[in-house]
Amino acid sequence: MKIALIGYGKMGKAIEEIALAKGHEIVLKIDVSNAHEFTQEHLSRADVAIEFTGPHSAFDNVMKCLAWGVPVVCGSTGWLDKWDEVKNYCEAQKGSLVYASNFSIGVNLFFEVNTFLAGLMNKHPEYNVSMEEIHHTQKKDAPSGTAITLAEQVLQHIATKKQWVNETSTDPEKLVIISERIDPAPGTHKIKYSSPIDDIEIIHTAHNRKGFAGGAVLAAEFAAGKKGIFGMKEVLGL
Repeated sequence: MKIALIGYGKMGKAIEEIALAKGHEIVLKIDVSNAHEFTQEHLSRADVAIEFTGPHSAFDNVMKCLAWGVPVVCGSTGWLDKWDEVKNYCEAQKGSLVYASNFSIGVNLFFEVNTFLAGLMNKHPEYNVSMEEIHHTQKKDAPSGTAITLAEQVLQHIATKKQWVNETSTDPEKLVIISERIDPAPGTHKIKYSSPIDDIEIIHTAHNRKGFAGGAVLAAEFAAGKKGIFGMKEVLGL
């Protein structure tokens, strides 16, 4: 498979290493130093694009891939205020998009555990749920996209919580997410249910970027030749 890497930072390099080890070919690498080379002509050499940049550029990058007819896997977060526009455009173009706030196989299994636990805990209002996430200092958005996904899963199942906030709060209707930025942490997410009697916690801790990169390559393999909008549930068959 021929892959275009849109974003060639630490994640892009980790994806490249895994893709090459699996026998794929990197035909285009774009970062801030050669952004002018992100053209339809250059992208057309790829079977699929993997986009890992940031909130400031992800939307435009994804829209270009869709416009130019190349399936795109996007792992950038912080731009989902424009999700409906991307979704509608992808459908109109009969394009292919795989989006996930986190491509790690372990994190996506963690999402399933989080959803199941929240469903159980809704019957026990004596437990108050809160969240914590830790990332490296280069992480541009807070809370992380992964934390937002986890929070939205909790809100769907815990009737007493109405919204998440990225600050401390004593309002029982608010789900508190505390964000910390500490180097060199690749990513830790914790959901904690506390009662006067005991606590229940589930934690996912990434040790490096290989989990995210490996999942992104799996998603690229899945997206090639397909039409539609997909997430890691479809990629992993969950």
